[in-house]
Amino acid sequence: MNKTIRRASVFCLLMVLALLVRATWVQAYEARALADDEHNRRNTIAQYAQPLGDIIVAGSPVTGSKETEGDDLRYKRTYTQGELYAAVTGYSSQAYGATQLEGIYSDVLDGTDDRLKNPTDLLTGEQTSPGDVLTTIDPAVQKAAFEALGDDQGAAVAMDPETGRILGMVSSPSYDPSDISGTNDGDAWQKLLDDKTKPLVNRALRQPLPPGSTFKLVVASAALENGLYGSVDEPTDSPDPYTLPNTSTVLSNENPSAPCENATLRTALQYSCNNVFAKVAADLGQDKLKAMADTFGFDTEKLDVPVRASPSVYPTGMDKAQTALTGIGQFEVTATPMQMAMVSAALSNGGELASPHMVAKVTDADGSTLQQYPDGETERVVKESTAEQLRSAMVTVVEKGTGSNAQIDGAEVGGKTGTAQNGVDNSNTPYAWFTSYAKDESTGEQVAVAVLVEDSGAARSEVSGNGLAAPIAQKMMEAALKR
Repeated sequence: MNKTIRRASVFCLLMVLALLVRATWVQAYEARALADDEHNRRNTIAQYAQPLGDIIVAGSPVTGSKETEGDDLRYKRTYTQGELYAAVTGYSSQAYGATQLEGIYSDVLDGTDDRLKNPTDLLTGEQTSPGDVLTTIDPAVQKAAFEALGDDQGAAVAMDPETGRILGMVSSPSYDPSDISGTNDGDAWQKLLDDKTKPLVNRALRQPLPPGSTFKLVVASAALENGLYGSVDEPTDSPDPYTLPNTSTVLSNENPSAPCENATLRTALQYSCNNVFAKVAADLGQDKLKAMADTFGFDTEKLDVPVRASPSVYPTGMDKAQTALTGIGQFEVTATPMQMAMVSAALSNGGELASPHMVAKVTDADGSTLQQYPDGETERVVKESTAEQLRSAMVTVVEKGTGSNAQIDGAEVGGKTGTAQNGVDNSNTPYAWFTSYAKDESTGEQVAVAVLVEDSGAARSEVSGNGLAAPIAQKMMEAALKR
C-alpha cells in the first residue's frame, strides 16, 4: 500500500470514528433535549395520538377528546361548558400550547408522565393510558359565580377556610377553550388576542388591582396584633377630617355624616371610615403593615394553587403620607381576588390560613393516586382572639353597615366592601370589591369569598362594593353552604 492510499485510509477511519462519536453523543446525552425541544413536532403528534385524560369536577369530566379528520394530530381537546370552567381548566391547543391545569398536568393528561409507566413501558418507550386531574371545584358554586357575574368584567373566588379547597373560580369575560383547541382556529385565536377586555387573562389569579377598603381588614389586624388598640370596640385617635401627614391633603370619607371621628375599629369598618384607617396606617408605619400583609400572603412570589397567582403587593420605600394611603388600600397596594379571599378565610378559620388549592389529586387511568394535595395545611396569621374580634366587626358590616346585600337567612355572614380608585385622579370607573365569609349556623359549613367587579357598565355614581360585588358573593356563599 503506497503512502497516499494509507493516509487516505487513516483519514476515512478518523471520519467514521468522528461520526460514531457524534451519533453516540446525540443518542446518549442530547436525546432528551432534542425530544423535549418545543419545535419537535413528534412531541405534539404523540401528545394528541390518543384521547387525553380528563379534568374532573365533582366526579364528572369537564373535558373530552374528539377524533380529527385527515390530520397527523389524531385527537383534539373538547370542553363541556367551556366558558364556565375556563378559569379552572385553561386551554389545550394543538397550535397554541396549554395553560392552567391543562398546562401544568399536560404530561399526565397525554400519558407521557413517567409515573404512569410500568418498567416495561419505560424500557420500550411505549405511550401509556393517560391519567386524570380531580379538582376541588363545587359545580354549584362555580355556576352561581358565573351567572351572577354575567356580563360584568371581573372575577370571583370561593374557598373552604378550614381545608383550603377552592370551591369556585370565575373570570369574566370568559371564553370557550374548544374554539382554539385545533390547528385551524387562527381567527378565533386572533379575536381573543385583540379583545380589549382580555378574556384569556385569569383575573382571579393573574390581575392584581387596588383592593380599596377591603384592605382595611389587614390594617385592623395589624392594629390589634401590634397592640395599637386593645379591641375593636376601643375608640381610636382619629380626627375627622384627617390631613395626610406632612401635607395639606385632606382625606374625605364616602359618607360625610358617618360617625367616623375617633371611631372604634368596629364602627370604622361598618362605615368604612377612611380617616381611621389612614391614621392607623400612619401610626403603625409601613414595616408593621407590610409584615401583617405578608403574613396573609401578600408579596408571595410563588403562590401556586397549583396555577401560579401573580403576587399581591404591599409597597415599600414610602413616606408617611403614602403609608397612610395604603391604610385604605390605595397608593401602590394591589391584590388579586384570590388574595382577598385568603384574608377572609384566615379570619373565618380562627386566624389560621389553610393553603389554597384547586386540585384534590392526580390519578392514573385505573384511578390510583399519583399525587395528592392534602387539606388543612395551615399557618397562623393572627391570634384567635384577633380573628374572633374581626369576625364580629365584619358581621356588623353586613348586618348594620355597608355590606347589607350579603345577608343569608340562617347563616352568620361577615364582610367588607371596597371601592378602589382607578386611573389618574380616579378618572376611570372605580373598582367594586367585596370580601366575606359565611357559616351555616346549623351545619357548621363555612366558605370565604372575594369578588371584584372592574366594570359593570353602571354609572360611576352607582359603583359600590355593596351594590355590585356583595350580591355576587351572596349567591356564591349561599350555594356553598348548601353542599
